[in-house]
Amino acid sequence: MLNLSLDKNNRRALTSAIVASGTDDLNVMFLSFSMSSIMADLAINGVQAGWIATITNLGMLLGGLFFGILADRYHKFKVFKWTIVIFAIATGLIYFTNSLPYLYLMRFIAGIGVGGEYGVAIAIMAGIVPKEKMGRISSLNGIAGQVGSISSALLAGWLAPSLGWRGLFLFGLTPLFLVLWMHLSVDDQKITDHAEYQTHEDVEVAKISHLFQTADLTKQTIALMVMTTVQIAGYFGMMNWLPTIIQTSLGISVKDSSLWMVTTILGMCLGMLVFGQILDKFGPRPVYTSFLIASAVCVFLFQFANSQAAMLIGGAIVGFFVNGMFAGYGAIITRLYPHHIRSTANNVILNVGRAVGGFSSVIIGMILDVSNTSMVMIFLASLYLVSLVAMLSIKNLRPQIYQTPSHD
Repeated sequence: MLNLSLDKNNRRALTSAIVASGTDDLNVMFLSFSMSSIMADLAINGVQAGWIATITNLGMLLGGLFFGILADRYHKFKVFKWTIVIFAIATGLIYFTNSLPYLYLMRFIAGIGVGGEYGVAIAIMAGIVPKEKMGRISSLNGIAGQVGSISSALLAGWLAPSLGWRGLFLFGLTPLFLVLWMHLSVDDQKITDHAEYQTHEDVEVAKISHLFQTADLTKQTIALMVMTTVQIAGYFGMMNWLPTIIQTSLGISVKDSSLWMVTTILGMCLGMLVFGQILDKFGPRPVYTSFLIASAVCVFLFQFANSQAAMLIGGAIVGFFVNGMFAGYGAIITRLYPHHIRSTANNVILNVGRAVGGFSSVIIGMILDVSNTSMVMIFLASLYLVSLVAMLSIKNLRPQIYQTPSHD
């Protein structure tokens, strides 16, 4: 699938950037499988529970802004390691939760680390591999995240009954071993960070304002923020709440709902793999159009699944389209913005999406408090049509423009 001629140090750096995405998803997804237990143990309602994920996403926004600029101004790989340390330690400290404010605080700090990690990891990958292969590399990055989610599902199903939800979060400390390996095995100073077609802009100090320097650039940045908002709203809305909804509506156990999650995530992995391949071949406009329309239809139809078999098959199909698209954002943002703000652009755009899209957890909690699952699925399906309109408004995604090398 990929033919990359890299030395040992760059291979290890690239592997580290990809694997780290798996570890942050492992930590983040622990919440999905603990939500019902947390609600019962801390005696909180749906809206309060929804705020746990939303506060995490607000932390991601702060971390994305801070660490994106820091990585573009200083050394990406050093900053990258610190982001992992922050979210690993904060996740492990959730073990000591005895109140909702403490849980909010730890999730906020963990979000700071996770939010910083993504854009820096993408920038490291983009510095090592050619841009025409970034779609496929981004898909591998996304798949690593889903492997982390599958690991979270398996740990929840097998260990949460005996360790409790607090004990589950102790496994959030495991990324510290990855940081140790990176520290011992990768020479920070010998990691490639190329910038083809470099211009004078590429030596400027990174600023968030560079994402809004012209009217067209502002429209592009806002449209991408709308797209990532919908991406995150759909993903977190489904992954944070559907296991709980399924447990209630079908009367099944945490272990059985974990099986649904694993099937859905496998569909997501296949979707990302396919999306990365066809993105590099056909470009973003036709590929995103197809996946966004299919996502709206599949999510709407999912409400009619009324058996465990239908849930499993439907979950895999929904996962294929809904999260297959995630593989494309790192690739297209890297191509649409100059080298000197590569980390900043990825982190700001995605984490604004995370912060705003994270409110879907609260909104879904509100909907479930007053209505039913059908209304939730209609709400989520409509979001993908909004994303489609935003995507079509981005002029630089037109084939004749997108295929021309950008600022780099």
